[in-house]
Amino acid sequence: MDAVLDKLDTAYVFLEAALGPLGPLYASIALMLLMLALAAPIALRRPADRLDRLHEDGGHSGQSRPGKTRPVQQQTGLQLRHDPGARGLASLAPYLEPQDQKEFSEIRLKLTRAGYRSRSAVSTFFFLRVTLGIGLLGTGLVFYLITAGDNTDLTKMMMYVAIPGLIGYMGPNYWVTKRLQERQEEIAVGFPDALDLMLVCVEAGQSLDQAILRVSEEIRVGYPTLAEEFEIVANEVRAGKDRVTVLRDMAERCGVPDVSSFVTVLIQSASFGTSIASALRVYGAEMRDKRVMRAEEKANTLPTKLTLGTMLFTVPPLLIILVGPSVYDILNTLGG
Repeated sequence: MDAVLDKLDTAYVFLEAALGPLGPLYASIALMLLMLALAAPIALRRPADRLDRLHEDGGHSGQSRPGKTRPVQQQTGLQLRHDPGARGLASLAPYLEPQDQKEFSEIRLKLTRAGYRSRSAVSTFFFLRVTLGIGLLGTGLVFYLITAGDNTDLTKMMMYVAIPGLIGYMGPNYWVTKRLQERQEEIAVGFPDALDLMLVCVEAGQSLDQAILRVSEEIRVGYPTLAEEFEIVANEVRAGKDRVTVLRDMAERCGVPDVSSFVTVLIQSASFGTSIASALRVYGAEMRDKRVMRAEEKANTLPTKLTLGTMLFTVPPLLIILVGPSVYDILNTLGG
């Protein structure tokens, strides 16, 4: 044991003499990177799937004669479905995506509400978190090593390293949350106008599906997020999906209480056989009143928000103007 400790002390002294006071830290970082480089191919190696043999057989059905090998036919003609396989981030999905189904569903729903609906959205989200976290952490470490010189301060090093790493790790989550809030606010603001336009289309003789498609075309300039949601509904209904399921999916994608209530109204109207135009008229009036109430609420909270600004930027100059001359005269009197 003593021999091992002597060797470690000798290596420590050698690293300090060769690389300076931070030589052991440099060696530890290099050893960590080397271990990551050696472990990455082993961690990313995917075992062979037995179902891949079906693709190797060329998709033939039936049995082959014993003693004869069936040649594999080469795929010719137009490929109707693109299968990228395990390329890009798809090969890293088992290591990037959470294994808990509940957590995966929550992240997937959050990204969908934020407008990221691709199949690799979850993998990309976690990949950006890890990459930005490690990248900014390494950048902070390099910046500290360049600026610190021979002066080593552990607290300063932790600030230079930990804070950028934390910002890089939490940055994608903040971005997605901010984008989700902006989309929900845009949907809530433009929904009353969309209902009024939908009511006009229904009363003009169009069906609900045609009215939704027409509304998505008309409001695209003012409210592109809401137009995109209505266009998805119209395309799914046109593809043959059940209207009730499509509307409920829209409510889940938006995450806005007004849209959920609107979907409930349409489903109940279709179930009980009542007029959709009447339901739209009543609910549109409620949405307009609710929008006015939200505007009044923001107006009522405005004086409270302005109080801090008033205290910071109005009271100090006023005190300087009113009390400043008196203080100046008092100081001159005492000095004289």
